[in-house]
Amino acid sequence: MLPRQEPTILYTQAVPELPEVETIANGVDRRLRGDTIVSAWFSTYKEPFRTPPAEMAESLAGLRIARVYRVGKHIVVDLERARSGHRPSSPNREATPPDAQSQLLVHLGMTGRLLVSAARLPLPPHTHAVLHLASGRELRFVDPRRFGRLALHSVDAGLFTGPGREPLTISTDDFVALFRGRKLSIKAALLNQSLLHGVGNIYADESLFRAKIRPTRRAGRLPRPRLLRLRQALQTVLKSAIRAGGSSVSDYVDADGQAGFFQIQHRVYAREGQPCLVCGTPIRRIVLAGRGTHFCPQCQT
Repeated sequence: MLPRQEPTILYTQAVPELPEVETIANGVDRRLRGDTIVSAWFSTYKEPFRTPPAEMAESLAGLRIARVYRVGKHIVVDLERARSGHRPSSPNREATPPDAQSQLLVHLGMTGRLLVSAARLPLPPHTHAVLHLASGRELRFVDPRRFGRLALHSVDAGLFTGPGREPLTISTDDFVALFRGRKLSIKAALLNQSLLHGVGNIYADESLFRAKIRPTRRAGRLPRPRLLRLRQALQTVLKSAIRAGGSSVSDYVDADGQAGFFQIQHRVYAREGQPCLVCGTPIRRIVLAGRGTHFCPQCQT
């Protein structure tokens, strides 16, 4: 009888958004927290690396994975010095472990994937980074188009906080203030990662529909009550998508190889020409801020 092979754990999504990245980060954290990096290998392609590969390889060796979590669309790996008998840190996202050395930042880009595999399994094509772990497993970064990015972030400069505000925790006043005086459309504002990080095309469209706001409306002209309704809709949509494991509109699967299911809750996204689930009006698609944008011309004003 052939020996049972440990299954490869696959994470993938074309242009992942906040719920998909959250699902991926949580899956990696469950599997690798407390494991130690023995050594690291990187490909010769320069595009995926914000930090020189030789510097990363030297810095990562001997560090322990303290926790893995999401900041915006980034997967953040907190790393600490491995010590004999040291217990893995608690999953407290408000503070980094006291002996954290650095953070590994992973952005999947459009085609990036993270795989947790047994070391004996062959490397897939387009593998650009491999962390060899003390458990005998490997964390592999695969990216055919090389739009993803890897970088080391020193905690001496403070924790990585991302380019914008966190949509799941932003206060009502801060949310309203983000859009004050903005001349761009509300759809473009939602996609602006320097304002709210992690929100992408799918969840912007779905949130605007639930808030009954037309995506072409100028952000700075929306009154406070409508912005508060948008904040509530955005947080509801994102939390629902996280519970559903993300949207499998491409080839996204979670840590157990299962597809996300939020796409069955889509009310406008990718439903061009289909009747609105509220009023029956055909869903329209336009290009806004360079992205395909879906909305109901009757329900959204």
